[in-house]
Amino acid sequence: MSEHRLDEIDRRIIAALTEDARVPLVSLAARVHLSRNAVKQRMDRMEREGVIAGYTVVSGRAGRSRVSAIVMVYRSDRMRGGGVIAEISRIPEVRRCDVMSGDFDLLVSLEAESMDRIGEIWEMLAALPGVSNTVTAVSLTRVIDRE
Repeated sequence: MSEHRLDEIDRRIIAALTEDARVPLVSLAARVHLSRNAVKQRMDRMEREGVIAGYTVVSGRAGRSRVSAIVMVYRSDRMRGGGVIAEISRIPEVRRCDVMSGDFDLLVSLEAESMDRIGEIWEMLAALPGVSNTVTAVSLTRVIDRE
């Protein structure tokens, strides 16, 4: 289902879930003036159709700042075999990993609690068999965040 086919109630459900993915179903039903079962059926339909792709927890950042970095990885095997990507997928601070064209093979986006942890992850990536070079850039300030 494309987004233009969503009705106003579907959009209100999505807005409420975007604001708080853990909102109780009873509260959500009251907000959109439907029964609990009707809201559940709509959510199930939107999940099946890919309108709702998942629910997530975004950790609070009150009192602490997170460090973002990207690591560009050059693989000596030029992407033959999945060992490097399998290892990268096990690192919880990896937010995204893209296969790239050009000089570097992978673009790994990290978000960690500290620069020390970014350094640990960099050491892990650089030590992986098949990785011959890396370039790391640390974010100084985030000026746009659309995630």
